[in-house]
Amino acid sequence: MTTPSRSKRPQQSGDEAAVRGRILEAAFAAFMKNGYAAASTNEIATHARVSKRELYALVGNKQEMLIACISERAKRLQVPAELPVPHDRETLARILSAFGTQLVREISDPTVIAVFRLAIAETTQAPEVARTLDAIGGGTSRAALRKIMTQAQKAGLLDSRPTELVEQFYGLLMGNLMTGLLLGVVERPKPREIALRARHATDAFLQLHPGANNAPV
Repeated sequence: MTTPSRSKRPQQSGDEAAVRGRILEAAFAAFMKNGYAAASTNEIATHARVSKRELYALVGNKQEMLIACISERAKRLQVPAELPVPHDRETLARILSAFGTQLVREISDPTVIAVFRLAIAETTQAPEVARTLDAIGGGTSRAALRKIMTQAQKAGLLDSRPTELVEQFYGLLMGNLMTGLLLGVVERPKPREIALRARHATDAFLQLHPGANNAPV
């Protein structure tokens, strides 16, 4: 099954956007409470105080609601617009550290962890949850990081393929944190711990990749 594309809907008015927000909040709550497969559109419509007709018109079916819920959270994993283009190692280090801090902060959010647990629990009944989460949530963060790596490679600061660089940095940054959070055996790191984790991952990553402009002659 391919991941469905997001529906193209007309631009909404302020009132419609508010109603759509209520629908997504109700849908997310229903998914967390009952699981994706057992959540009903009737329950979602009731809690959102809308008719089923409005629900389908403003958001769509249950799968489209799931995609919208995940997509809203995935927006926070994009590269911040204010990050500079890396032109030297010092700038690249600042960019990777800032992005790493943002990524760990967002991924370790209890709501995001709840979504991952939902995807795991629904692997058999509703495998589309995991596919959607991986395509939209994981895809967004990796695409943002790949953009940084591609820019750094073009500037001669890194000398490997961007896709490989993304996976290496991601591994150094996350380590076993996600497993621990999903199992509930570790607590969400505090802001200072997150920043320190990002810095250490950045330092280790740059030591592994001296780059074309920094390689020994």
